[in-house]
Amino acid sequence: MSSTLLPEERALDAHVRTNSSKSKRYGFFPGCVAKESCKELFNSTMLLADKLGIELVELTAASCCGASVLNDTNRDVARVLNARTYAQAEALGLDDVITICSTCTGHMRAANKELRESEEHMAQANAILGKFGANYKGSVTVRHLLWLLIDDIGLDALQAMVVRPLNGLKVAPFYGCHIIRPESVNGWESARHPHSLEDVIVALGGEAVDYAGKTRCCGFHVQLEKDGIASSMVGQNMRMAKDNGAEAVITPCPLCHLALDGYQADAAARWGRTDLPIFHLPQLVAYALGVPAEKLGLNKHLIDPREVMVSRDLIN
Repeated sequence: MSSTLLPEERALDAHVRTNSSKSKRYGFFPGCVAKESCKELFNSTMLLADKLGIELVELTAASCCGASVLNDTNRDVARVLNARTYAQAEALGLDDVITICSTCTGHMRAANKELRESEEHMAQANAILGKFGANYKGSVTVRHLLWLLIDDIGLDALQAMVVRPLNGLKVAPFYGCHIIRPESVNGWESARHPHSLEDVIVALGGEAVDYAGKTRCCGFHVQLEKDGIASSMVGQNMRMAKDNGAEAVITPCPLCHLALDGYQADAAARWGRTDLPIFHLPQLVAYALGVPAEKLGLNKHLIDPREVMVSRDLIN
């Protein structure tokens, strides 16, 4: 979905997408982390897609999005690698590439924006892709799964699909950085006042917890340089969520998940024990739509989400 649509155009676009979503095929870019460190994210996404009645066509020949390292080292190479991914989607007749990682979303949308807005960058990319028989025409839109849930499925339709409501589970959203910033690239919703995760939580039968840390950095990108700072950032954010009544946290980014799940124990000395379980977005949605908890990889988490689910009578 283009972030330049007017509200009324966006509503019409969402209506059209909702009515055709069951036959919709999407290019799927899971990214590196969901295929390695957070395999439970990939698996729960595929299970969720089946419940939603959509087809995610994994772009198995795609390269890494470039993340911070390659983009900082050679922006041209990162842009071409992403153009190669978009060319694969076009060749398959797919105009949407769906991601499940906020970092991938940010980097891929930035590269696509540069390609679409600069004839020079597009020509540079296609000159290289042409050596391998590929070409990118600029027709692909990169979107996060979170946006698909709201724009293509629709909150009302999503709520109607719920067979296991969350019984008022108090869930704190954690957006992090890359899915909402910069707005010039990821302007799908306000970076200062996002509400998409809250809307999904409520649609699933949970209670959304508001707190100041939901749009702050998770600390992932600084952990290799300043480990103590990273854990303190996690501790402060989770302390705010806990103090506002959160029983669990949901995030659309596996890097945020790794940081929040992994650093709470290290942060306890300064911020106190929080022990908030961190759900991947598709895990909690898939559960509410009827996927058995044992299929969602909840046992892979350092802070076991099943304990709070038992306390809320969500599982035995």
